[in-house]
Amino acid sequence: MYSKILKLKFSKTVAEKPIVCYLVKNYDLTFNILNAAILPRREGVMVMELTGPKKNFSDGLQYLKDMGVQVQNASQEIKRVTRQCTHCGACTAVCPTGALSIKRPEMNVEFNQSKCSICELCVPACPTRAMEIRPTNTIFFE
Repeated sequence: MYSKILKLKFSKTVAEKPIVCYLVKNYDLTFNILNAAILPRREGVMVMELTGPKKNFSDGLQYLKDMGVQVQNASQEIKRVTRQCTHCGACTAVCPTGALSIKRPEMNVEFNQSKCSICELCVPACPTRAMEIRPTNTIFFE
């Protein structure tokens, strides 16, 4: 499964269409709306987490763009929930930047966030789901 937090901008001609409904129906994607301000006959903005198989995710994003929706990655970061981490090291095997490493001789997993490229490979690799994707700044709309 693939998941990303996206910021969607709708033009006033698109705001009245059930676009998100078709992401579920036609592309087998799930969503979690984190924030939204969409009014009839006006421009709108939505921040949502979109999840699904990588191929469906790519097709769904293309559908949004074809419909005239501006799609941006929302600012996000990887965080480790320390109390959930069992220090198994599974995440270190997939981390391409060395942001996750084993500290010896203690054999504890360390996370250096400044080295993290937010590739998200550690998220599905972690059996205890201690690695999470979180927005770096919450976007509120009036």
